[in-house]
Amino acid sequence: MRQSLRIGIFGTSGMAREAGDIAFACGLEPVYVARDEVELNAWKYHHKVILEKNVTQYTGVPFVIGVGENKIRKAIAERFKNILKFTNLIHPSATFGYQQREEIQQSEGVIVAAGVRLTSSISVGDFCIFNQNVTVAHDSVVENYVHIAPGANISGNIHLKAGCWVGAGAVINQGGNTNKLIIGENTIVGSGAVVIKNCESDAVYVGVPAKRIK
Repeated sequence: MRQSLRIGIFGTSGMAREAGDIAFACGLEPVYVARDEVELNAWKYHHKVILEKNVTQYTGVPFVIGVGENKIRKAIAERFKNILKFTNLIHPSATFGYQQREEIQQSEGVIVAAGVRLTSSISVGDFCIFNQNVTVAHDSVVENYVHIAPGANISGNIHLKAGCWVGAGAVINQGGNTNKLIIGENTIVGSGAVVIKNCESDAVYVGVPAKRIK
């Protein structure tokens, strides 16, 4: 396959392979990037995998970071800033409101999985992951390095600050037009939680309604 039809994917775990599934759906051939010899030797799939130390041999290929952990994704992005070209990877089944896809294309390193729906007037930062069947409604802000896990529902007027993680099936209830509901930086919202008020930074919230436990 021609190099122009390849895409590099950092990672060899489940998130990376899910990114590879999106790549295949887009007609691209994934090249996976293992962190070290241990990851490389553990690889048991047919697709091509290279070591991170050799990644600069692929500077003509666009890359995404298929790592679910926000801090690791950020570290990789910063390590290869101005060395590699990062792109967005969007599954063909994802749907978007008016000009929303164009808005995402202003960012880099964004992964949008199958079944995602983003409506309109949503600001999206760099290196975010919108996992399977996530919905994000109008007038929301999603900052850099956010990961929204499968099936989560982000209602309108929500502000997800940098590095936060929203668990599978969680619901973030509607914010206001003038006062968005805020999920603080690096905060974790547990799977199945229902958030009805602002969440502080560097915290963990779980339950219905969601309460801080850490």
